[in-house]
Amino acid sequence: MKRTGFITIVGRPNVGKSTLLNSILGAQIAIVSNKPQTTRNRIAGIETRGEDQFVFLDTPGIFQPKNSLGDFMVKTANSAMQEGDAVILVADASYAPGDVEQKVVEYLKKSGVPGILVLNKIDLCRREQLAETISAYAALHDFFAVVPISAKKGRYVEDLMSECAKLLREGEWYYDEDALTDQPQRQIAAEIIREKILRTLDKEIPHGVAVMIEEYRVEEGLVSIRAEIFCEKNSHKGILVGKGGETLKRIGSYAREDLERLLECRVYLNLWVKVKENWRDSARGIGNFGFTED
Repeated sequence: MKRTGFITIVGRPNVGKSTLLNSILGAQIAIVSNKPQTTRNRIAGIETRGEDQFVFLDTPGIFQPKNSLGDFMVKTANSAMQEGDAVILVADASYAPGDVEQKVVEYLKKSGVPGILVLNKIDLCRREQLAETISAYAALHDFFAVVPISAKKGRYVEDLMSECAKLLREGEWYYDEDALTDQPQRQIAAEIIREKILRTLDKEIPHGVAVMIEEYRVEEGLVSIRAEIFCEKNSHKGILVGKGGETLKRIGSYAREDLERLLECRVYLNLWVKVKENWRDSARGIGNFGFTED
């Protein structure tokens, strides 16, 4: 008998939510970097095992927003919690619960939705500290399960999957058996390009960058992509392009390698950089780049 369920992954920025999703799927669907606020949209990752189909909803980190894009990201995370049949709260194993974690716990108590506490980065945490963290969370809420893991190393992720399986309900699947995500290839391509920008550049510039796919053509054995990278200042454009275009070439080379691996064919990637000042600061600005509640 088929079973399914929507499981929302939430937590503060940089705790490893997207790394966890990729580890579960065995593929890079959600982009990751060491910079906070990497994920901007709700992304569904689909894992089908036998008669069970898990639909994991990866969300932006919950934080105190400073602009319209930040408002959108936090609203997206909160909305995704309400979509889930269960919630995975991902937290750093080395730290006691803070305001963000307490807000998630408040939602779990109010809604009655089962919550699984995932304490990530145990490879960077002392055993005594982990025990203290577990005790602190136990005082807050009676979680359905508590699973310490290392998402980056894939340790104990299968233990988490066993707990998630207990929360699935009988019902028809929402996606085909071979589906991996609800994201179209154009969107995945844009996110891969943005990830390479995050990994290549430092400081605040990457957070003011948006990527739009202007052309995506599939030919025999070749995918041709034209992407426009928008930044907020002319000085940022100069940094993105780099001396003699070297930085942009490096970003394009890294992105093309990942895209060819994902699409299993040759990729021609044409990148352009444009300036759109302060686009993150207004609802209209972020709406132009597809960040809308719809």
